[in-house]
Amino acid sequence: MRPGFLLTLACTMILPALREEARAQEAASAPFNQLVLESLRSMPSGGGYSTSAAATGALRHAVTSPDGMLRVDASRAVPSYCSGATYLVFLKTLATLAARHRIDLSPAVIASLRPSGEPDGTGIWGRWNANGPGTARLFHELGLGENFAGLAQAQPGDFLKIFWNDGIGAGEHGHSVIYLKSENRDGVDTVTFWSSNIPGGFGERTVPLRKVRRMIFSRLLHPEAIAGATGLPRSDRYLASLERRSSSASEMERLCGITR
Repeated sequence: MRPGFLLTLACTMILPALREEARAQEAASAPFNQLVLESLRSMPSGGGYSTSAAATGALRHAVTSPDGMLRVDASRAVPSYCSGATYLVFLKTLATLAARHRIDLSPAVIASLRPSGEPDGTGIWGRWNANGPGTARLFHELGLGENFAGLAQAQPGDFLKIFWNDGIGAGEHGHSVIYLKSENRDGVDTVTFWSSNIPGGFGERTVPLRKVRRMIFSRLLHPEAIAGATGLPRSDRYLASLERRSSSASEMERLCGITR
C-alpha cells in the first residue's frame, strides 16, 4: 500500500475526530450559550426601534408571572431598544432553565427580575440597562459568569456590550447585543450580532469591525446564581454614577472582573 494513501487515510480519520473534539471543548466552555441562542431564535422579528417611555412600558408588560412562573412574551415588547431586547433573551433563558428544573426562581427573585422602569444602576433591570458595562457588572456581582474583552475568546450566544466611541458612561455611544460570529467578508473584518437595531427593531446586524472601539463579552456559566438577586444592594453606585460621569477602562475592568 502506498505511503501517500496511508497518509490520506489517516487524515481522513483523524481530522473529523479533532474537529469533533474541538466542538465538544467549545460547548463545554460555554454550556448555556446554546440555550441563549435557542431563546434568541424564539424572539419576534422587526417591530421597530424606539427608546420612548412607550417602549419601556411595552417591555414591562412583556414580563409577567401570573401563575408564579416567570413568563416572557416578547411579542408585546414592541417597539423595542437594545438593552431591553437582550434582557428579554436573558429572562427567556432563565425561564427555560426553571421550567426544566435546572434552576430555582423564587417569587421574590421573579419579582426582582421584572423591569419596572428602574433608573440606571437600580435593581436588576436598572443594572442591565445602565450606561457602561451594565450586564458585565451584574454578572460579576452575582457570579453569573465570566466577562472578557478578547474577540478571539468569543462564542455565539455570548452577551456583548459594543462601544462605538471611547466613552464609558456619560458621553458613550454603545449597543447591547448578543454575539453571533465574526468573519472576513471581501477583505473586511466584520462582527455579526442580534439585538434591537435602528430602525427595524429585533434582528441581526453585521458591521465592519473597524467601527467598534471596545467590546465587553459576558458569558453565562452559573445561571443558578440569579438566586442571589434579592440580596444585592438596591442600587449599584458605580453604574448609577455613569449617567453623570465617565469611567476609565481600568476602573471598568477592575469592577467587572474583566479579563483579556
